[in-house]
Amino acid sequence: MGGFFRNKYFVILVTLFVILAGVPTILSAMGQRDFVRDIGMSALTPLLRGATALGSALRGYADYFTEYDRLAAENKQLREEIDKLASQKTDAALYEKENAWMRNYLGIKRIHPDFTFCDANLIGASSGKYQTSMTLDRGSLHGIAVGMPVLTADGVVGKVTEVGLTFCRVSTILNYDSSVGAYVERSGAVGLVCGNFDRKAEGACELRYIRFDADIEVGDRVLSSGLGSVYPRGLLLGTVSALSGDAFDHTRIAVITPAADLAAVSRVMILTSFAATEAEE
Repeated sequence: MGGFFRNKYFVILVTLFVILAGVPTILSAMGQRDFVRDIGMSALTPLLRGATALGSALRGYADYFTEYDRLAAENKQLREEIDKLASQKTDAALYEKENAWMRNYLGIKRIHPDFTFCDANLIGASSGKYQTSMTLDRGSLHGIAVGMPVLTADGVVGKVTEVGLTFCRVSTILNYDSSVGAYVERSGAVGLVCGNFDRKAEGACELRYIRFDADIEVGDRVLSSGLGSVYPRGLLLGTVSALSGDAFDHTRIAVITPAADLAAVSRVMILTSFAATEAEE
């Protein structure tokens, strides 16, 4: 240890320290305070510059995170407002759909005040684009019985063929075993609207057993005649889209496009009671 203090490097360090410590004092005593201050400031300037830069950087980081938090809060608020507006838009669309449904329902009630309806929702359907059968969420607990007509505001869908406690099954007018007494609104020509196996793929059925010389044209509306006790008279079945002849029995066949959209129906009205007309009796 004693050797270290006698080491030449130690002596040099002590000498430099004494000189550095004494120089400012000597210069101050000689009236060179400004010079001493300049030297001190020159030595401290890099440190001060670094401290200033560090402080600016820290403030910048602080400002960045403060701004980030503000923007994050603002974005959250905007997302909540967008979600709220989207929900309001969805609700408005549902209300409009419900209002349209009620307007259509009331329109039918004005035309047929004797009709009593039970509304129902589709819960199952046959495969394919056009539905030949469907299942509804109404059954015997709701007063539904086999044979009741099923409608939309546009026209006839079909009739109830099976009933459970809380559901029923419906055969549409596209089904091959469906038949409805019908007449042409414009001319009164009568026939029978029947389902056809080949036609159902295109969403159509046929008006058969029309006299060969009957007055019927493409575009004519076809209504239920009321014969057969299932459908009341005057319900719209569809429109004539094509005509052909039957060479075997000299009658005409009309292709009928159903008035009800059997590719998109989701809500219907089950006609639970109606007053029979003379034609129906």
